[in-house]
Amino acid sequence: MRNEESTVRRGLGTRMGAALGAAVVLVAVHPPAQAAPDTGSWTTEAVAPGVRVRAGVLRDADAKPSWTVTVQGPGSAPLGDRSWADATAGRLRDAGFEPRVERVAWPAYADTPHGTMGWRVRVGSYGTSGDAQGAREKVAAAGFSVVAEWTGYDGQRPADRESVHVAVIDPARFTGTVAATHDVSVADREKTSSVAAKRHSLVAVNGGFFVTSDADGVQGTMAGIAAYEGELESMAAGSRAALILADGGRHARIADLTSTVTARAGSSTYAVQGINRVPGKVRNCGRPGATPTELPRQDLTCSEADDLVKFTPRFRAALPAGPGTQVVLDADGRVVSTGPRGGTVPAGGSVLQGIGAASDWLTAHARQGERIALEEVVRDTAGRRVRLDADDSIVSAAPTLVKDGRIAIDAATEGTLDPKNLSFGYAWSNVRQPRTMAGLDAKGRLILATVDGRQPGVSEGFTLEEAARFMRSLGAVQALNLDGGGSTAMAVNGRLANVTSDATGERAVGDTVQVLP
Repeated sequence: MRNEESTVRRGLGTRMGAALGAAVVLVAVHPPAQAAPDTGSWTTEAVAPGVRVRAGVLRDADAKPSWTVTVQGPGSAPLGDRSWADATAGRLRDAGFEPRVERVAWPAYADTPHGTMGWRVRVGSYGTSGDAQGAREKVAAAGFSVVAEWTGYDGQRPADRESVHVAVIDPARFTGTVAATHDVSVADREKTSSVAAKRHSLVAVNGGFFVTSDADGVQGTMAGIAAYEGELESMAAGSRAALILADGGRHARIADLTSTVTARAGSSTYAVQGINRVPGKVRNCGRPGATPTELPRQDLTCSEADDLVKFTPRFRAALPAGPGTQVVLDADGRVVSTGPRGGTVPAGGSVLQGIGAASDWLTAHARQGERIALEEVVRDTAGRRVRLDADDSIVSAAPTLVKDGRIAIDAATEGTLDPKNLSFGYAWSNVRQPRTMAGLDAKGRLILATVDGRQPGVSEGFTLEEAARFMRSLGAVQALNLDGGGSTAMAVNGRLANVTSDATGERAVGDTVQVLP
């Protein structure tokens, strides 16, 4: 099994390098030698001087995915230890089934164990989803917790088809700008292609993680650091990867960023823990005082009992109501009013909302006509301050994929999986999914890429490791994973270019990255 997995990883890099590595240098490429003929499926479009888009399908003729039935591990985990796997296989045989036990190894993460991750137990190989569902019902009737799965999503074996789009923006030749944007309001959701069409963008991709449910906050607000036109509009969820587009994208870099905001009234200070989010709710966690964890934790909403949150003019929705105190500030940061939470952010002004001890601080220190100063600081992991000007923007997600030219996936550190709890983040990180990625090559060219997924036999997607190898094969020396799944979208000349995975069509998202003429 170890040799097979090693071969899969080497083959992945070879196929991607052969098929798309030349996309960065923008010369003609052909499908990989081992792939089935796919005449005419590879396209290159010169969208503008310095901007080109390459699209095609990575194929592996030797890959033979099928439908199967997988037994859920202990506690609904996807895997178990060897003793559990052997015991489960024995019970299945006693029930008249023919199980197989598969070893699953840890991917090439920088911050997790190596070797065996766990073992899974499966039954059968089926040509259709319907056949697998029928088999699943029989196994379930025998007392097992099982799911029907497509083996093409397994990272341990080659994928048969992966539909990819790659845009390369060369700042040495491109005279336009590249910027992250949340369009009109940070408290709204909009499709990537819709924003692109309105802004007449050359290329656009979806951006960072955002709130998708009212239970977790205001839909559309970002769940990680974000800045548009030089203004910080969301705070970091711990130290996580971000794409910094400075000088209209002419100087871009990727770094893990943290953020702090301090409110000062006279000699008294209080830490602001959020911008443009519901007080008490921290999507993806990662803030001091958050429970159950102050560390980043993907798709988990943490709580803050004593929470001070700033709202900016871009929050164009009704302010969250509820217990606590609200202070309205004018453009100079002077207190206009103090009272209960609610209403809207005044044009040119801002609002502070506090609950718990933060509410008490506002009540004690907010005085009509007096100033509450807000100091915002963004730093990278080297401690360097990231200063924002009007033509700078930031979009963030997780995790880092490539660092200093090497694959360096810090999935555990950035909270997309937990090595001690395989029920958390396994499918998100280790199973093939639609992905959106951003990277920079050694010449400073920006690479924006998508892979379609969740389409058995059409396009499986990438695991995080495959995403990293893909970006490295394109020449990226720095790369990060952006929001993916149903959010993954690329628009070219204002039209959706890829096939999104949601049954309802392209998903309305939070922020996006727009390449503007």
